[in-house]
Amino acid sequence: MDPVVQVSLDVETIEQAIELAEAAVRAGVNWLEAGTPLIIGEGLHAVRALKERFPDIPLVADLKTMDGGYLEAEMMARAGADMVVVMGVSHPATIRAVVQAARDYGIKVMGDVLAAPDKVTCAKMMEEMGVDYIIVHTGHDERGEVIGASPLDDLEAVVKAVNVPVQAVGGLSIEQAIQTPMLGAPLVVIGAPLAIDNDSFRAASGDVEDVLREIVRRVRESGASS
Repeated sequence: MDPVVQVSLDVETIEQAIELAEAAVRAGVNWLEAGTPLIIGEGLHAVRALKERFPDIPLVADLKTMDGGYLEAEMMARAGADMVVVMGVSHPATIRAVVQAARDYGIKVMGDVLAAPDKVTCAKMMEEMGVDYIIVHTGHDERGEVIGASPLDDLEAVVKAVNVPVQAVGGLSIEQAIQTPMLGAPLVVIGAPLAIDNDSFRAASGDVEDVLREIVRRVRESGASS
């Protein structure tokens, strides 16, 4: 698939999310993500507000579902989410439930391998269960304790193991994020600490829109040349 630029709205309020999303859309970002902090802070209201403001932009709800899979996916789909996230370390029944809800409501599922002991095996299992995308994710807390930990550590092996599109998330520099399509991961995620302040979960200082516009330009150029 062609490269996609997704901005993660890892902020705490709807107002912050809308402001950042408007800048992202002006910059040419393809997908918006209601990040986990936003969903915790504002819940379904945030998803509804984003979909109402940007009805034509695909919207990811980063639920990090671990249980209650059908209900959580159903609620987010009804609120306007186009994609939901389920954790690969959840019980297989939960992954199957999220996939079933997604099929019933016409949305897609992203499977996150965060904290899986064997990320390749986890990714393959989720693909077999019907997950539409795989997220190779190194978490915020993990990066704080394991210096140098990166999704790039496992990205190549996961890309080779699955046939669905892959994205790499967690502590990547701008240059690393831009390079991920050339590593076989066409879903480029921009968020903490690129467009979001890594500690406060608020929009980073500086001109976020200009940064995002340059990222979009370079990702599209890399896709055209590949």
